[in-house]
Amino acid sequence: MEEILNLYKERGEKPLERINRLCKEHPEYLDVPTSYLGRLDPMAEGVLLIAVGEANKKREEYLALPKVYEVDILLGVSTDTYDVLGKITDVVSRTNHPRPHAVEIAHYLETKLGKQQQSYPPYSSKTVDGKPLHEWTREGRLNEIVIPDHEVEVHDCLMMGMTQIEQPQLLDEIRGDIPRVRGDFRQEEILGCWEGQLRPLYDFQFDMFKVRMAVSSGTYIRVIAHELGEHFGIPALAYRIVRTSVGKWGVEESLR
Repeated sequence: MEEILNLYKERGEKPLERINRLCKEHPEYLDVPTSYLGRLDPMAEGVLLIAVGEANKKREEYLALPKVYEVDILLGVSTDTYDVLGKITDVVSRTNHPRPHAVEIAHYLETKLGKQQQSYPPYSSKTVDGKPLHEWTREGRLNEIVIPDHEVEVHDCLMMGMTQIEQPQLLDEIRGDIPRVRGDFRQEEILGCWEGQLRPLYDFQFDMFKVRMAVSSGTYIRVIAHELGEHFGIPALAYRIVRTSVGKWGVEESLR
């Protein structure tokens, strides 16, 4: 058997959990070698390609395929993971930070087009001296290593719109999303941090905008969101990431 499956990984689901769900729902794949072709963070969702059987011998070919993402970038909050599954490192409201105009954001995104060096996020699986970066980070030992970078390329970037989200809705969604993730991801500590930091900001609105990005394999969208915030002097994070395509495989045809 040789097959590439286009699966939809849900928000909060890990890639291996998606493979396990596939095998449970389709027992014909239980005794066949399967592997996922490219990671998706727990809080990201969308297209996850699965190599079945002999297709595993062509992993490098599929891993190199370009990807397209749609990301909602939240302004006013930053975390140590650069997405919502992290401890808040800074938070401000619309009343005490300058609000960038959509045109300014669009112009900045244009500067990200092309090839560039991108540092791996501290909470990632990149191995340094035999240990994943997220372990160095959780042990408080990042100062002992040099965080590596790698070349990525942004092929296209489109600003799709800007909106606001009120604190009650934001906190409700966080309360619903974080418990979706299974395993040790500091969930209780993270949720407590969000509760404590956002509760005093009742009735505040946070700006959020949607971007579609076509990028090379290995590009961290949450790093781009974090860097955008640093550019404008505003805390920022990748609030919602949806991978809409990998190569020729699109989200419309994904098996849910």
